[in-house]
Amino acid sequence: MFKRLLIILLLLCSPISALAGADNKTQLTPKEGAHQFPFFDYLTPVWSYNGQVPGPTLRARAGTTLVVDVNNQLKEATSVHWHGLRIDNAMDGVPGVTQEPIKPGERFTYRLRLEEAGTFWYHPHLNAGEQLERGLKGVLIVEEQEKLPFSQDVVWLLDDWRLRKDGTIYPYFNTRHDLMHDGRWGNAITINGKVKPTLTVTPGERIRLRIINGANARIFAGSLAGLPMQVIAVDGRPVSTFFPFDHFILSPGNRVDLDITIPDDAGGRIFQFEDRFTRRPHVLGKIKVRDEKPHKTPQFAPPKAKGFIPAEIFEELPVTKTWDLNAVRGGRFGIGWAMNRRLWPTADKADFKLGKPVKIRFINSSSRLHPMHIHGAFFRVLEVNGQPDVELFTRDTVLVGPRESIVIGLIPEHEGIWVAHCHIQSHADAGMMTSIKVDKK
Repeated sequence: MFKRLLIILLLLCSPISALAGADNKTQLTPKEGAHQFPFFDYLTPVWSYNGQVPGPTLRARAGTTLVVDVNNQLKEATSVHWHGLRIDNAMDGVPGVTQEPIKPGERFTYRLRLEEAGTFWYHPHLNAGEQLERGLKGVLIVEEQEKLPFSQDVVWLLDDWRLRKDGTIYPYFNTRHDLMHDGRWGNAITINGKVKPTLTVTPGERIRLRIINGANARIFAGSLAGLPMQVIAVDGRPVSTFFPFDHFILSPGNRVDLDITIPDDAGGRIFQFEDRFTRRPHVLGKIKVRDEKPHKTPQFAPPKAKGFIPAEIFEELPVTKTWDLNAVRGGRFGIGWAMNRRLWPTADKADFKLGKPVKIRFINSSSRLHPMHIHGAFFRVLEVNGQPDVELFTRDTVLVGPRESIVIGLIPEHEGIWVAHCHIQSHADAGMMTSIKVDKK
């Protein structure tokens, strides 16, 4: 018991919590716009941040505060959620829980105290099934206080779009078909808004490739064969042990950072980045190597996890909360997706104590996929289908497959009311969301 308490105190009192720094200021303007897809000779109407799809990649250093002024120029209310960031609860961007919606023509200022370096992203948390699908999403990179000397630091935001033959976005959201299945999957897959883009590199370069799944529902299993690489971070946080990337599952919300070394003899070669989640593999993008003399490869060791949640502290704990995931009749769409047969906002909620380890069991009683995301917390997967299956990293989103049971362990580190929900937007819009209250009592 003493050992467990000591570990918890070390986690809660780590130097990360004491970081502070100067303000960085920027602005995001959600508004209507247009985007060029290569399939059409004309522009597709979209919703964008600052006229860009995806929105601008924001960068700031760990230990600083990022101030983001959001000026809503849409015709409907919105908000901005900072996916993966553990920040002040009031800045989490969930209307009805942490803030009022940002109405058309109004502004809201987010002050984000950036405690940890990592790969994060931002998107609306209101009418999300439509607002994300129309283009509202972007990436936030929190850089290490001492920047790692990679040759290139590259962001790939994966997305998919359901486009009609006239180039417009299919305008019916949360359809009966999408609700009965795994949400809205598109017919055009993009990386950073482009179809099958090519990243050009030089032999000898060492690339940090940050991959984010920003799709409404599509699951990716990435493969980049032929290149020496390793996973160095999952969902924004360093892993405890580096491991291979091949076929790593990226459900909506998941991120992975890759450390890739381009071989000296790879000049003139092309490596394909493929998705192998579906039966037919398809190419998402390419890495093209210049036919040039190799650069000197940077030599350094990426950081590994500090303050890593030890699985041992959960061994003797009973499951604190179980949520059964399944469809029910009713709700605003006629088909509801529920947690313990209750729909948001009248959900089966949870209360956890600050700093006290808890175990959560997700039981998927349905035949559909449910990537479950918890705001304001990282967790470790401990069990799958009743068998120990401890992962070597922490997450903020885990895919719970059909008829699957997953147990996770977490230590609530931030006070407030945090939501937990399926990150397939149709399922969340149809009610698969709850809240977790964390306080000192």
